[in-house]
Amino acid sequence: MPMPAFRMTYPTAMVLQALDAGYRYGFEIADATGLRPGSVYHVLRRLEDGGHAEGEWEPPDPAHREGRPPRRYYRLTGEEARALLDEARRRFPSLADVPGGRSAEEGRA
Repeated sequence: MPMPAFRMTYPTAMVLQALDAGYRYGFEIADATGLRPGSVYHVLRRLEDGGHAEGEWEPPDPAHREGRPPRRYYRLTGEEARALLDEARRRFPSLADVPGGRSAEEGRA
């Protein structure tokens, strides 16, 4: 059964861009994009549910040593996630202003 079409919003595009730029956890993405953490986590859940991102909890020891809760680190997954990012860059040219921003034509560094 094919997956339903993914609804592309500007916040979703910003989160995709930030993940591609190497930002990995929710508060880091929120700081980089200026989005509210609640919005970032909502987008991350949608991306993960759609199979476009994968999250993994860090081991508790590093977090404990730093006196913070464990982080869930995310990454884009597969060709569909890459196609979604390319679509976001075409649809929202202003993504070039988001951390890590570049046009799809510039390719990867």
